[in-house]
Order: sequence, then C-alpha cells, then structure tokens
Amino acid sequence: MKFGMIVTPRSGAQWVDAVRAAEKQGYRTILLPDTLYTPSPLPMLAAAAAVTGTVRLRPNVLAAPLRHSAALVREVAALQLLSDGRFELGIGVGRPDAAGEAERLGMPWGSAQGRREQLLEAVAAVRAAVDPTPEIVVAASGPRMLAAAAQIADRIVLATQPGATETEWAEMVRVVRENTDRDIPFTHQLFGIGDRVPFWLEKHLGLTADGLRDAGAAALLPEDPAEAADLIEYRREKYGIDELVVPDELARDFAPILHRCDTSAADR
Repeated sequence: MKFGMIVTPRSGAQWVDAVRAAEKQGYRTILLPDTLYTPSPLPMLAAAAAVTGTVRLRPNVLAAPLRHSAALVREVAALQLLSDGRFELGIGVGRPDAAGEAERLGMPWGSAQGRREQLLEAVAAVRAAVDPTPEIVVAASGPRMLAAAAQIADRIVLATQPGATETEWAEMVRVVRENTDRDIPFTHQLFGIGDRVPFWLEKHLGLTADGLRDAGAAALLPEDPAEAADLIEYRREKYGIDELVVPDELARDFAPILHRCDTSAADR
C-alpha cells in the first residue's frame, strides 16, 4: 500500500519543513493542488525536489486544457531533471469549476470531448519527449473519462465527490477494467477519519463527518487504526486501490493508521 500527502504551502520555510517531515514519516508521494487559489504546484514541487531525496512529487492534478502541450513537456522535463526521476504527472480534464479559471487565464474551454482530446494529446507529447517518462496519473470520474484514462494512464485517481460510496467506486473500477487488459492501480483521497474532516470541507462544502457517515461515504475511515487498516487492505485486494492520499490536516489523525498499515505489511 502506498500513501501520499497533500501539503498546503504557507511559507517557504514551512514548505521545506513539511515535505521533509512527510518523507521522514514514510509517505511515498507529496501532492499539491493546481488551482488559482493555491500556489502554482510546479515551482513548489521543484523546490521540494531540491530538499528531499526519496519522496515522489505529483501535482494533484494539472488541468490539461489550461496548458499547451509543448509548455507542459518543458516543465515536466525540468522537474524530472531536478528530482532525478521522482516526478509523477498528475493530470486530468479539469475540476467542475475549472471553466472559470480558464476564463481568468484567457484560455479557451471547449466541450467535454475536446478536453479529453487535449488530455490525450498532452500525455502523448510527454511520453514522446520526456526521458525518463514520468508515471502518468489520470484523474477520472465519468464513464467516458474513465474509458479514456484506461487507455493512457499508469494509475487512475477515482475523482469522486466526498460522499461517494464504495458501490460507486466499484462501478468506476468496473468501467476501467472493461476498457483495458492492463492491471491499472487506483488511488483515492481520504476525506475524514472518525469525527474529523478537513476545515475546507466544512467551510466550502458544508460537509461534516456525520453527514458523510450517513451518506455511506467510502472516503471516511473509522477512527480505530486496526479497523481502518483492515478496510484499506480489503479495498486494495478487491479493487486494486493501492494508494491513499491524505490531506495534511488529517496527518496527525492518520499517523496511527499509517503505523498499523506498515506493521501489517511487515508481518505479511
């Protein structure tokens, strides 16, 4: 099982301390969102590459329609160079509110099919020009995007709403499996542990742990470390979800679960 941490930069010094701490704690990947409300992920990840030695680095995720493929290739190549091959290209067609960001950036925002074509073009350009080619991690949710991701991704992020159920996850996995003969692994993001959810989830979406629990949200883990670790392992075996992404706000609560997962893996 692999674990990534979404780290929110607050200052240069804090960023350096945070990424080094995550590496020391055993997280495999550092992730940073790509929005106009957070620092640009590519220079931040370049800085992280300079102060770490083993942790992998991934934007979570770049919107392909907001970048020209040639410019993306140049940036990815630079990050691969700086990180000694530790960069992973997290990419998708854009979040539901990304159309507004495209307008602010002066970029065209085409149809859903057009954005999927832009994604395919961007991934093909990176694979053709960047050596070593980074792992391609595609965020997908709907059936058409999942089918497209099945053709090009090394890993697929189940890009669901926080309240998505395990049944919904299973259906997404099924769509991918029907569109490829490759054994593609999956990632999902953690949205809560016990009664704790990230501040932004409550403030911006009005969601609480009780509400997620009532909805049967699969991304809300039980507080008991043993129970949570067993559930994580069950989903790895059943669905191929072998990576869990943890927001830094939940890192303290997740620490006992991470320790339990590491101990269970060592025992196996």
